[in-house]
Amino acid sequence: MKLFSDYHMHPQGHKHLPYTQSLLQPWADHCREVGIRDFVFTDHDRYFPGVDFDQVQLLQKNNPDLTIGIGIELDNDPVTSPAGRAWVERNWSQLDFVLGSVHYFSGEDKMFDSADQGGQFDRLGVETAYANYLAELDRMISLGHIDGLAHLDLVKIHQYFLPGKDPADVFTPILERIKKEGLSMELSTAGWRKPVGIQYPDVSIIRRAMEIGIPFTIASDAHSHVQTGENFEKLGEIVQELGIQEIAIYQKHQRTMVPLEK
Repeated sequence: MKLFSDYHMHPQGHKHLPYTQSLLQPWADHCREVGIRDFVFTDHDRYFPGVDFDQVQLLQKNNPDLTIGIGIELDNDPVTSPAGRAWVERNWSQLDFVLGSVHYFSGEDKMFDSADQGGQFDRLGVETAYANYLAELDRMISLGHIDGLAHLDLVKIHQYFLPGKDPADVFTPILERIKKEGLSMELSTAGWRKPVGIQYPDVSIIRRAMEIGIPFTIASDAHSHVQTGENFEKLGEIVQELGIQEIAIYQKHQRTMVPLEK
């Protein structure tokens, strides 16, 4: 399947950088080169001061062959996300798409997905870590002001899994909440760049989501413009094997389902 959209990318990376044409244009250029014609910038909410709606509109004007949206990734950072959420609420009408994600276990002040934080799982225990993560996902959904969920099983990033458990069964309560709230979830290639070495989420979770009727967005979680569309051919093979026929795109939070082409 040809995957033509990317709904998770970070022009600022993990830095406070103001949006400018020199920062954003390479992302548009690379998307064009790899066949992505619809994408949304989703920097982490802690970097919202650098997000400039006028600059994104100018980029769209300068690249009329592309559909360029503006969004944010709203996470559960215990320090910065309250301000990030307040910014999202103030600017909701100007945003096209808001991703919800969990990078922190409750009671922790460091992102568990950082390269040096695998020890959090050893300290908490895998079962407690998973339960904590799922509770934080549920809380993210309850707080609202999101359109979709990012890298749903990010908790597996350091290769910690629940022994003897089907991932689909573990995540079914969250999938049911996603469906109930009318949200989407992403299929992400980012896991192939991480220690876990596999896409997010697990194929069994994708199958269960299909049974429940959850729409999907496509994502690279790029932190450099050269990562946009990375491994989309590999993800496209999975999408085709599973029989996914359409994906979701957004404009001002309004979802449209678009058919995929082989």
